[in-house]
Amino acid sequence: MKLFFINRRHLKLGAAVVALTLISAIYTAGFQRGPISTFMNNERMIPIYCVDTEEKKVAISFDAAWGSDKTEDLLKILKEYNVKTTFFLVAFWVDKYPDMVKKISEEGHEIGNHSASHPQMSQLSEEKITEELTSTSEKIEAITGSKVNLFRPPFGDYSNRLMRVSKDLGYYVIQWDVDSLDYKDYGTDAIVDRVISKVKNGSIVLFHNNATYTKEALPIILDKLQKMGYEVVPISQLIYKDNYYIDHTGKQIKLKESVNQ
Repeated sequence: MKLFFINRRHLKLGAAVVALTLISAIYTAGFQRGPISTFMNNERMIPIYCVDTEEKKVAISFDAAWGSDKTEDLLKILKEYNVKTTFFLVAFWVDKYPDMVKKISEEGHEIGNHSASHPQMSQLSEEKITEELTSTSEKIEAITGSKVNLFRPPFGDYSNRLMRVSKDLGYYVIQWDVDSLDYKDYGTDAIVDRVISKVKNGSIVLFHNNATYTKEALPIILDKLQKMGYEVVPISQLIYKDNYYIDHTGKQIKLKESVNQ
């Protein structure tokens, strides 16, 4: 009978083979949902930045936190172009301008939640996130009579905790894929060029209600978008409400129905 002795070199070689096999298995499993992929990826929850659609539809939105003197002009422009949009309001803005909140709603525009105090919400506890969202929506709903189900985090700052709490409270968390950068006051032409060069089917465009040049840029942008064949709609009319997933870029994609059903 022959005796086989395994030296250290053989042990190292065997360990390397096992390690490579395990890595290969984990890498392959990473493309499937399951315990291994969850362990490896620790999936990050992502808001909706844009929508995958073949329709020439886009949404434009206005964040309102400070000031309101230009909002009336924006509403007049939107009415002139027969366009409905989405306004994301902070609670202290709602408190200061309740008549404007009512007018935005009465003119057919959608109102979303932009927090109560405009904080870095990724730093907040679940309890504080809930308080920020709930108190703001209650104030908006008391004025408009309409339920709020869209939320945009201040600064675009979010975390898995924020996403999870928002979802539990019934909100779709909305970001943007086209930033007008109107708050930087680069001028009317810069805003127009930036938006028109970046917009595509399913885009969500970010403006601010009280930026210096937005009211000058808005009619030019709306005119160009309509001539390009785009329909401008509120965000809730652009996004999918169910049977969707969000890819790593934040694009919301409709799930295809299984042919085996």
